[in-house]
Amino acid sequence: MTTSCTWDAVLTWRSRQQWLHRPAEAADPVAVVERLAGVQAQVTSAAEQAVAARRPEPGSGGEDVRAAVRERRLVKTWAARGTLHLLEARQAPAHLALIGAARTWEQGSWQKTFVTLAQMEKLAAAAHEALDGRVLTREELTTAVVEHAGDPDLAEHLASGWGTVLKPLAWQGVLVHGPSAEDRRVTFTRPDTFVPGWTGLPDPAEAARVLIPAYLGAYGPASAVTFDQWLCRGASRKAALRQWFAGLLADGVLAEVDVEGERLFARAGDLEALAGAADFDAVRLLPAFDQFVLGPGTADPRVVPPEHRAKVSRAGGWISPVVAYRGRVAGVWDGAEVTLFDERVPKDGIEAEQRRLKLI
Repeated sequence: MTTSCTWDAVLTWRSRQQWLHRPAEAADPVAVVERLAGVQAQVTSAAEQAVAARRPEPGSGGEDVRAAVRERRLVKTWAARGTLHLLEARQAPAHLALIGAARTWEQGSWQKTFVTLAQMEKLAAAAHEALDGRVLTREELTTAVVEHAGDPDLAEHLASGWGTVLKPLAWQGVLVHGPSAEDRRVTFTRPDTFVPGWTGLPDPAEAARVLIPAYLGAYGPASAVTFDQWLCRGASRKAALRQWFAGLLADGVLAEVDVEGERLFARAGDLEALAGAADFDAVRLLPAFDQFVLGPGTADPRVVPPEHRAKVSRAGGWISPVVAYRGRVAGVWDGAEVTLFDERVPKDGIEAEQRRLKLI
């Protein structure tokens, strides 16, 4: 028998699953990152603010996040959608393995634009050797790789701030970001010699058994297509994607849910809570690039009103700070200025958040 529920119930349930009700557990930044299946860290301050928005006590929380990175309980690397993320260290191998399963760097168009597969193989071997027990800046890594590979053409690609040719190395478990240099330059190192207890990358099917339930625990119920868009912009091999979900369904880890006529997937253990989801009416001011938006994606009309999407997803890939209310984006904000899409949002709730953030 398929469980049925409404979108209102789903969205309020997600709010609590994403710890917008600020439970005691959210005092631990590592627990927050794990609960959200990673936190986008393209803008470091936004990642710190995303964690702080869920903490039970006001305060930036930035130092706690930075401490967790220094302690190597959080790992910074390229993950979902090719963007920089903070990942819980034990969960990180599953993220990287599942993104890497798409093998996007093997596509002809990618090789034509960037480097060939043969060059990528030389690059991976050179980086693996250069980063053995070492932490190198981008410039130091470039010098070491070009010398080892004997291919000066690699230097131009390695120097790109976008890290396009380095991302496949992350997804193969060759490198992660290291601690910032004294002059704040980015550094890289090998996860197996840097991250305590690093287990190496699992088989993609095994990784799926970790990451799909983790995603659905914060952003479910959802379709396999929505998961794939979140993971790698829909690049997963479709047969593999179907097999991952079918296996979890057959094993009773996942179940199908009918949400107002849509057949979606949820964790089997969440069905009872979904059916009896309690209301969550608190207003939250969430930072730029928050997982509340990125998890389901800005194209989800239940979360982001289509007529206001351009205010949320802006030019250059910028995701605006948002007003979250009843599981939906109800506005955007910039400092003390708030633009509401839904006038039912309680003004006292907004003011309470502004005081918490010391905006008023």
